[in-house]
This record gives sequence, structure tokens and C-alpha cells, in this order.
Amino acid sequence: MIQNVIEIYTDGSCLNKYNFGGWAAIILFNKNKILLKGNEKDTTHNRMELLAVIKSIEYVNKNYKTNFLKIYTDSQYVFRIPERMEKLIKNNFITKKGNLLHNNDLIEILIRQIETNNIEFVKVKAHQKENIFDNSIMFNLEVDKIARQMIRDRG
Repeated sequence: MIQNVIEIYTDGSCLNKYNFGGWAAIILFNKNKILLKGNEKDTTHNRMELLAVIKSIEYVNKNYKTNFLKIYTDSQYVFRIPERMEKLIKNNFITKKGNLLHNNDLIEILIRQIETNNIEFVKVKAHQKENIFDNSIMFNLEVDKIARQMIRDRG
């Protein structure tokens, strides 16, 4: 069976000094390139990484019919959610110390998206040198620049 594959490149960034962050995503499908971006106040780097992925999946679910999403991220935090999700759910998003897990609201949304979509997460090394022969590097660098620009622009 031929799959309709949508590739998504995501990144998030945060200026901790001001708790202001930005996120960006590039969605590639049928030779189309869609850019999503945004920024948030009172946030963290990990929240921006999560939000980039969540907003991308929401956009795809609303606008396309596909049976496979390939999401590229340089965030180890995001990349490990699928392998941790069973344990997170079992523990009701409570840490070993008895505290509610940071970003549990966004992690719960992402887990629901993972459960209802066919998604493969691909880990990309962050901040590599440009390589015109490797799309994952080129698009990762692009979303990184856009996410950081969203911080500078501050909405």
C-alpha cells in the first residue's frame, strides 16, 4: 500500500531571561511547503518544542488526509515522548517525587495525537553546518532560525 507521507520539521526556542519563546514548523507534502510559526509569553524551551509538534499535527489533521507523518525534531525531550508515554499515563503524569510533570498539559495532547495518528519521530542533530545534500539538516536549520526570529520579533 502506498502511503501519503507528510514530512514535518519542528523546532522551538526560548529566551529564558524573559521567559519568551518561539516555535516553527515546516510541513512538506506533494511538493508544497507550509510554514507554521508562533510565539508565547511565560514559557520554556521544552514547551516551545512540544507546541511546534502539536500545532503541526493539528494543521495536518485539519487540512490533509494522510496515513503517515514523519516528524523531524532536534529535541530529545520530544523524541522520547513515544517511548515514555505508557509510563507517563500509568503514573498519571506524576513524577517520582510526587509532583505533577512539567508540561503535562502539552504532553497529554501530544500523546493523544500519537495514539490517533501514524507518526514516526526522527531525531536530528541540532545546530549542524549547512548541507545542501541533506534535507533534514537544511530544514532543521531553517525552523531553528525562524523559531529564534519569533523571539526577536516578540509577536
